[in-house]
Amino acid sequence: MAQCGPRVIIPIDVKKKPWEQKLPLHNRWHPEIPPVAEVTSGEVFRVEMVDFSGGGITRDYSAEDIKHANPSIVHYLSGPIRVHDSDGVPAKPGDLLAVEICNLGPLPGDEWGYTATFDRENGGGFLTDHFPCATKAIWYFEGIYAYSPHIPGVRFPGLTHPGIVGTAPSVELLKIWNERERKLQEEGLETFKLCEVLHSRPLANLPSTRGCVLGKIKEGTPEWERIANEAARTIPGRENGGNCDIKNLSRGSKVYLPVFIEGANLSTGDMHFSQGDGEVSFCGAIEMSGFLELKCEIIRGGMKEYLTPMGPTPLHVNPIFEIGPVEPRFSEWLVFEGISVDESGRQHYLDASVAYKRAVLNAINYLCKFGYSKEQMYLLLSCCPCEGRISGIVDSPNAVATLAIPTAIFDQDIRPKSKVPVGPRIVRKPDVLKCTYDGNLPITKNPSEAI
Repeated sequence: MAQCGPRVIIPIDVKKKPWEQKLPLHNRWHPEIPPVAEVTSGEVFRVEMVDFSGGGITRDYSAEDIKHANPSIVHYLSGPIRVHDSDGVPAKPGDLLAVEICNLGPLPGDEWGYTATFDRENGGGFLTDHFPCATKAIWYFEGIYAYSPHIPGVRFPGLTHPGIVGTAPSVELLKIWNERERKLQEEGLETFKLCEVLHSRPLANLPSTRGCVLGKIKEGTPEWERIANEAARTIPGRENGGNCDIKNLSRGSKVYLPVFIEGANLSTGDMHFSQGDGEVSFCGAIEMSGFLELKCEIIRGGMKEYLTPMGPTPLHVNPIFEIGPVEPRFSEWLVFEGISVDESGRQHYLDASVAYKRAVLNAINYLCKFGYSKEQMYLLLSCCPCEGRISGIVDSPNAVATLAIPTAIFDQDIRPKSKVPVGPRIVRKPDVLKCTYDGNLPITKNPSEAI
């Protein structure tokens, strides 16, 4: 009988290490990483993937694996996938690749995930100056719902999505990335005042041979050495899409990606069961292994037709995203505001990052009044389906950001009342898994907290 259903083009065995998989994975962007599979426009196909750490973060009830995580391996991706039309003509530079997410989910038999914060000396996160310790919460899946023994009293439906979907850069675009990010890393601390408020380091992750995996290219060869020293890290989103972490890219969504090289060389990974806007704890979604069932369409000449460059070259474009029809329905939200004034009381000019940081801190401190630790709420706000917004960006001097939390995810009423509830029902034990912070960087304190 003819096959019914999507063709599995990249299989994954979660019992094997990334380098033991049937088809090699990669964790860098470079135009010379060879494709491992090929698909035809209009074909529905299945791609399986490991979690971003390749199994390095485990289900063990310990945060030691987070504290000592190797940041150089991020992220293990499935692909590249070469795309051609029904006549066998590959996608060309200047085309637009429409990638439809037909279906997705965790790999059968591996229905669990984790949310974490990296140690401040090893990547940190959006609030690393407040939360310098490595922490972790394990989540288990019940169909569309997730719950964690480390954050009790919370259960919510996940909006599952891939954190990374992207095409390979051209040689010219790769050079643009490396030059601008190297300049930021070398000069940023001296030129950007925001670095005094946002403490994640390094400012940019530059090409490195450490932890580099280049698919079919054999490590140790002269070719591998050259490409490893040029290949871009997968950590930030860029013109090719990549690590955009858009939580709403679930079933029925489409991503319109620019094509920079022949065949497009599509790659994907970093599967999330659920994520809050901003993924603030950095390792901050519910990270998991998973699968995508995709369908691609090549829009010939689509880059010029639909994408307007915002920069000095035609390569300075960004993808377009079409959100699908499937989302959890919440009717009641508690919304926290932040303005661009930092914890020391210093005014910043229309800075949305400072405003969002303050909104998240406001939410964390509020929710702690209901029996939770700050670490529990930091992880929760990073992975639950909360909505972040830039509410105001024109009224000088304050940008206004908001964070909306669906109240239905809690087993208690979290709205303000005339009396804060007390009693054993809201004592949330156990806490998240946690390590000590052994560094000596200063921790930011709220001057009013002791008042």
